[in-house]
Amino acid sequence: MNSNTFRMPVRRCAAVTASVALVATPVALAGPAHGTGGGAEGRASAVVLRTGLDVSLLNKTVNLPLNASLNEVTAPASAERSTLSVRLDGVNQGQPFQLLRADVATAKATADEKRAEGYANLVRARIHVPGLPLVSLIEVEKVTSRALCLAGERPVAESNVLGHVTVLGEKVTLTAGGRTTVDVPAVGKVTLDLSREQTTSRTAAATALQLKVAVNPLKLNVAEVNGTVTLVQATCTSPKAPPKKEEKPAEEKPKPEITPQTGAEPKENLAETGGSSTTPYIAGGSAALLGLGAGALVMARRRGRARARG
Repeated sequence: MNSNTFRMPVRRCAAVTASVALVATPVALAGPAHGTGGGAEGRASAVVLRTGLDVSLLNKTVNLPLNASLNEVTAPASAERSTLSVRLDGVNQGQPFQLLRADVATAKATADEKRAEGYANLVRARIHVPGLPLVSLIEVEKVTSRALCLAGERPVAESNVLGHVTVLGEKVTLTAGGRTTVDVPAVGKVTLDLSREQTTSRTAAATALQLKVAVNPLKLNVAEVNGTVTLVQATCTSPKAPPKKEEKPAEEKPKPEITPQTGAEPKENLAETGGSSTTPYIAGGSAALLGLGAGALVMARRRGRARARG
């Protein structure tokens, strides 16, 4: 391992105190990885493991804040990490101490102008704390968290814990969205919150497991550990939806005038039946002419008869 590898934790993981040196394989543990690129309004993050522990050694004569993160990524653009284990120096009588070991440990974060997504995955993982070298704080089979934010849509958050879960050497049954407490005499107490999912109009956050730890093996105060451990978390913030185009109201076409119908037939419609407004006058004139013609015919016949007699 070259000197650059040893310098990376010091340079990029400011959360870990100088008294605790971190070595991760196959990739050195570092702080959050940020995607390159700008201008995207969405945001996303993911982390496989985050610890906020206070380690007290030798009857609290030595206090070592243990604040570390594994595979923490943030975006715009995209970022991904897949470190599989974390070792700590300085908390195990000078011997390297392995905090986590997993078959798969992946965190991804992507974001652009249309969507933002965070995703974290952990498979066959064991987590240890100082003072319990032979007993795992927690063992999990498969844990995933996903947060998806699409522009203009309701964000989605989901977490899944698959397979068995073992806490302080005891198998436990977890309730979705609930809290479970494991209290092992002479070892310690662990409270677990399962599948914490939160959404707002533009944000989403999913945490598969949140542990509150209080460990003091045999109450000897040789290595007392208190604090929190977060397993597999993903968050996102939606990009701003593009402004909606104002639609112009459609122009109303002029409606055709409709003449109301009544019982009396309008005068202007008389032409449709062969008549018009002058029809009464024409009919009257015709009757007068017929009367005159008939009278003239009668007078002509009388004159003819009178001549024949004379």
